Parts: sequence; structure tokens; C-alpha cells
Amino acid sequence: MSKSVAVLKARQAILGALLSVAVTAVSGQTFPSRPVHMVTAEPGGGTDVVARLIAQALTTNLGQQVVVENKGGASGIIAAQTVAKAPADGYTLLIYSATLWILPYLRDNVPYDPVRDFSPIIAAASSPNILVVHPTVPANSVRELIALVKSKPGELTYGSGGSGTTLHLSAELFKAMAGLNILHVPFKSGGAAQTALLGGQLNMMFPVAAGAMPQVKAGKLRVLAVTSAQQSVLVPDVPTMAASGLPGYASELIVGVFAPAGTPAPLITRLNQEFVRVLTQADMKEKFLGVGVEPRGGTPEQMVAIVKSDMAKWGKVIKEAGIRAD
Repeated sequence: MSKSVAVLKARQAILGALLSVAVTAVSGQTFPSRPVHMVTAEPGGGTDVVARLIAQALTTNLGQQVVVENKGGASGIIAAQTVAKAPADGYTLLIYSATLWILPYLRDNVPYDPVRDFSPIIAAASSPNILVVHPTVPANSVRELIALVKSKPGELTYGSGGSGTTLHLSAELFKAMAGLNILHVPFKSGGAAQTALLGGQLNMMFPVAAGAMPQVKAGKLRVLAVTSAQQSVLVPDVPTMAASGLPGYASELIVGVFAPAGTPAPLITRLNQEFVRVLTQADMKEKFLGVGVEPRGGTPEQMVAIVKSDMAKWGKVIKEAGIRAD
């Protein structure tokens, strides 16, 4: 073998080794080699709790610390921008609710694009709302409530925790699909609205299922339906809105996990696999249900579909109702 051929083969071997290392790194096989940060925007809120449950399990599985960072304020804009501008290397992730992709419809000049600036990884959790009425309202089903409202247009009221919240949007979707005229009474929080409902100052509301069911069980409120497309394990005996007279109705808060746009596809796949592994652990469902949410899962493509479907649905509702964020 000539010297030149030997040198050429040596160079090819080195190049092959470098390419192998590069492919391994991009595929996520060496990931993670340092702590992973999950950014959210609800200190002490539902998304924060979900993030911490997941982070604890991921830390054990990955052998690296998974740190939850709360960057509250501006309806999640700060958290979203932090991740959108981070290196696309899988070490900075966003875990946040549908506010991320709905906010651009509610506010002008939102400084991020929910589709262009993020790479969806997985739908981590969901939480439905329920339709409840004060016991004095003479309706025991969604159909009866629709008939009652149509007989008294503009006279009945519903409360929410503010414009653009899931409590508000769930009710506006109900109004739009059933062709109803119900007066919206916004409060500073969902809890304040529920207190008013309990006091008889409101007729109905779409509160978070976990927060309102104790009042239902105590006989202080009457539940008519759950807003999720399928029956919820959180309220297994409550029928869906769709099965109660409004086919196609679906409204629930989705918590998604996202990486910065441009994160390599093999790394997104690896991250998805790790989240699926956590969400399917035997004890995780019980922990999630204990804080009022259901574990989800699925592929990155399914999370993409959720975002696009939500944007189309809520964008239409928001535009037609003229809703603006508080």
C-alpha cells in the first residue's frame, strides 16, 4: 500500500469517526450532559405544579437535574420569549398552557409567533371545565338550559375569571354554538366568580372541574356537563357537552411542552420519548389526578395538530365575540 493511499484511508477513518460522533450527538443519544431547564409562567399555578411533577421524574430517568424556572408576568410572554430565544439544543424547554397560542388573538403586538418560534414536543396534561348552574336555575340538563336561555334572552348571567380565560372562552363557545344571549360578568379571578355564583349573584359558570366539584357534591351547585370532547376521569359520571345537545363542542386547557424552533428532529423525538416514559409511569396518573389534571401524551405531530386546531377554533370565537384580554 502506498503512503498516499494509507494517508487517504486514515483521513477517511477520522472523518467517519467525527461524523459518527456528530450523528450520535444530534440524535440525542448523548443528551443530556448537563441540567435541563423547563420554563413556565405560573408560580404556584396548575402548570407550575405539572412542571414540577414531571421534572422530578425526568431528573431520575435522565440522570441530570431538570430545573423548573418560573418567569411570570405579561400573560406568559416573558417565559415564551425566553425559550424562543434560547439555543435550540434541548436544554431550555417551555411548558405552558393554551395561553401560548391563544394570546396573539387577544392582544396586539405579541412578540412571538406560536407556530414559527417553537417546536412542539408533547401534550403533557389537560384539564376540562364543567358547566354548573346555581340550584335556583330551573334546568337539569344542557338542553333544558339552552331552552331556558332562549326563553329569556339577555336575562341570565355567567361569570368568569376575566376576559380571554378558559372560563370565559368555554362560555362564549357555548353561546356561539347554541345561538344564545347570556350576559358575561367578569371577575378578577375564577375563585371570585365562583363565590358570586354560590351566592346566587350569577346563574351559571364554566369553572375548572377540580375546583368546583366539591361544591357540586355539597349540593351548592348543579353540574350539567363537562367540556372535554370525551368523558373525563376527573368527573367520570358527568356527560360531555357534545353528548348533551351540542355535537362537536370541546373545550379544555391543554398543557404542552415546547423547544425552541430549529431543534433537531432526532432530539425532539428523544425528548418526546422521555416525556412519554414519565407520563406513563404507574404513579404519575394518580399524582396528576390529585392536582386536578389528566396526563396526556402522544407524538410531536399530535401536539402540532392540537395547536393548529385550537388556534382555528378560538381565533374564530374571539374574533366574533370581540374579546380582548384584560
